[in-house]
Amino acid sequence: MTEDFINIDKEAIATLKFPKTDVLKEVEEIKIRTGEINRALALGNLEHSKLKIFFEDNESKKVVDTTVWAVTDKNVILKQGVMIPIHRIYKLF
Repeated sequence: MTEDFINIDKEAIATLKFPKTDVLKEVEEIKIRTGEINRALALGNLEHSKLKIFFEDNESKKVVDTTVWAVTDKNVILKQGVMIPIHRIYKLF
């Protein structure tokens, strides 16, 4: 999976533009993503562990190695208030 994704620095995410459509189509994939987000939040808050977030903006697929600090109903929030829309995330691990 990683070969299709470009590494990006967390600080550069704030400049990206995100379409409104979800990158995942299957209900089961969306459920798995929700579980991964909850796990990432727990790891970030308890252990300050970094993980990889695979996502897509309006240009290409990207991956960032970071810590998840918070989650809203629409976004994953990283350090310094950087946000990635949940509907644009493929996978977290």
